[in-house]
Amino acid sequence: MPAPEKKPLAPTLAHATRARILFGGDYNPEQWPQELWPEDVRLMKEAGVNSVTVGVFSWAKLEPTPGAREFGWLDRLMDLMHEHGIGVVLATPTSSPPPWMGRLHPETLPRDADGRVEWWGGRQHFAHSSAVYRRHAAAITEDLAARYGGHPALTMWHINNEYCTYDWGDEAAAAFRRWLQGKYGTLDALNTAWGTAFWSQGYDVWESVVPPRHAHYMNEREDVVSVDIYPDPRDPLGAQYGALIHDMTRSQARGGPWMVMEQAAGPVNWRGVNHPKPHGLNRLWSLQAVARGADAVCYFQWRQSRQGAEKFHSGMVSHAGERGRTFQEVKRIGSDLALLSAKVTDTRVIGADVAVLLDWNAWWASQQDGRLSCEVDHQSVVRAWHRALWEANITASFAHPEHDLSAYKLVVVPQLYLLTDRAIDNLVGYVRGGGTLVSGFLTGVADQDDRVRPGGMDVRLRELFGIRTLHEWWPLDADEKVEAEGFRGTLWSEEIEAADDTYAVVRYKGGELDGLPAVLRKGRAWYLSTLPEPEALWPLLAGIAEDAGVRPPLDHLPVDVEAVRRGELLFLLHHGRDTVTVPVPGRHRDLLTGQDVIDAVELGRYGVVVLEAAP
Repeated sequence: MPAPEKKPLAPTLAHATRARILFGGDYNPEQWPQELWPEDVRLMKEAGVNSVTVGVFSWAKLEPTPGAREFGWLDRLMDLMHEHGIGVVLATPTSSPPPWMGRLHPETLPRDADGRVEWWGGRQHFAHSSAVYRRHAAAITEDLAARYGGHPALTMWHINNEYCTYDWGDEAAAAFRRWLQGKYGTLDALNTAWGTAFWSQGYDVWESVVPPRHAHYMNEREDVVSVDIYPDPRDPLGAQYGALIHDMTRSQARGGPWMVMEQAAGPVNWRGVNHPKPHGLNRLWSLQAVARGADAVCYFQWRQSRQGAEKFHSGMVSHAGERGRTFQEVKRIGSDLALLSAKVTDTRVIGADVAVLLDWNAWWASQQDGRLSCEVDHQSVVRAWHRALWEANITASFAHPEHDLSAYKLVVVPQLYLLTDRAIDNLVGYVRGGGTLVSGFLTGVADQDDRVRPGGMDVRLRELFGIRTLHEWWPLDADEKVEAEGFRGTLWSEEIEAADDTYAVVRYKGGELDGLPAVLRKGRAWYLSTLPEPEALWPLLAGIAEDAGVRPPLDHLPVDVEAVRRGELLFLLHHGRDTVTVPVPGRHRDLLTGQDVIDAVELGRYGVVVLEAAP
C-alpha cells in the first residue's frame, strides 16, 4: 500500500530570513525618477539593507486605466534588487485603489457609520465587501502572482496594508447578515443572544439587522506575523510600550520569530507635535525588538518623500541625505544586525513564564456605551499591568483565556469583563492544577453574549477568589484615589465580602469601603479590586511571581536597564541617559563589539550589549 502523500510544510519567516535578520523598509521607487534607483541601491548596500517592501501604493501605477497593465518599471526594479542581493517583499496594491475605480464604480467606496461616502484622494478608500472591488483586487493580485511568483528577488508577499478600513454600506450589511445566519441559525437565537427585548429591539426579519460599529482581525491565516509600531520618542514609557507590542506580536506568532514591518527612523507626521528620535534611540528600540523575538527590522520608509501627506514622515534616508545623522545611525543598525544574525535568527525568547490574558471580544465589550466608568480604558489597564511586569524585569507573553495555560508559572488577568464558560473553566482548572492566577477588577462580569452573570461575577470565579458577595462596584473619578494599606488605588474599587477561607492581603482604609478587602488571596488565586498606583503594583506582582517560581533574566539591574534572554544570548538594553554599571556574573563576550565582559559591564546613554557566555 503506497504511503500517504505528505503535505508541504507551510512557509515560515525562516524561509525568508535564511539565517539573516532582515533589515530594510518600504521602498516607493515610483515616487522618484529611475535615474535615482542605482543611488538608492548603493546606499542600501552601504547600510546593510537586505530587504525592501515594494508596491504597497502602486495600483494606479500598475493599472492606470481599467484592465491596463504597466509592469515594465516593476520588472526593472525586481531585476535590479536581485542583481544586488536585496530581497523584495512584494505587496498587493489593494489598499489604495486608483481614482478611476471610485469614479466608474461608486459602489466600491466605503460608507461611514452615518452613511457618508469616503471619497478617493487619500488611501484605504474601498468597501471590502464590494463585489466589484474584490473582482478588480483579485485580478491585479493574480497577475502580480503570475508574473513575479517565480522571480528570484521575491521573498514574501505583503497582503494589503494596515487593516483599518471600515464600511457600513449595503454590501457590507448583507455580508454581515449572512455571517449572522451562519452563527445563530434563527432570528429567535439571535434575539436571545443579543438581548433585543431591551428597548423593544427584537428583529422579525434578517434585513432589519445592520452592521455593528467595531471590527477586529486575527492572524490565523498568515504565514508570518508582523506589526507596525510607532512609540512616541517623548513618552517616558515608550520602551515599555514597545516591549508590550513586541510581546503581543511574538505571542500571536506562537512564540516564534516575527517582523517589525514598519517603524520610524525619526519623526512621524501624524502627532500634534512630531519629535525626532534622539541620537541612539532608533538603534536601542530596534535591538529591543530583536531581543524580544523579531527576525526582521524594517521601516516606513526607505527615502523620505518630497511630496504628499507623508513628506515629513521620516525615512531611512532623510531629507538630509546620506550625510545626515539618521542614515548614519541606520548604517550602524545594519552593521549590528549583521553581527547578530547567525546567533539570533529562528531562536526563541527564553523565560517567558508569565502569561497576560487578552481577548479581543472582552476588550470590545468593555468599551461599550453605558458602562460604569468611561475612565476605565481596557488598553490602559492592560498596559499598566504589563508595565508592572516590565519594571520588575519579568518577561511575559500574551495568551487567550481559552488556550492551554499549563506551561506558565503565573497567569495575569488585567481585566476580562466578558468571559465564556470555557474560559472560566480553563482558569479554574489552571489553579487547581497548581498554577498561580492573579486577576484585576471587573473580570468575569458578563458571559459571551454580554449578559451580566448572577451575582455580578460568575459563581465559579467568586469561589475561586474567595468572594462571598460582590455587593457593589465603586468606580473612581479621573483624579480620585482610594486609600488602602500600603498603597493608593486608582480607577476602581469594589465593595466585597470575603469568604471565611479567604485572606484579605490588603484592606481599604477610610471612606465607604473602610476595612473591606482591596486585595484577596485564596490559595494560589489572587484578586485585586482596584488598580494600585505603579510604584505599588510592580512590587506586588514581583512578589507573587517570585512565590510562583518566576525569575528575572538577571538580578540586581539598575533602573532603566532591561534584560531579555533570547536563545543563548543575554540582551542588556539601557533606556536611560546616564552611564550605569550592570553586574553580570561570569565571563561573557559582547557580540556587538567583540569585547570580553567579566562580572560587570558599563552601559552609556541608550547603550546595548548582547552577551554570549564565554567557554
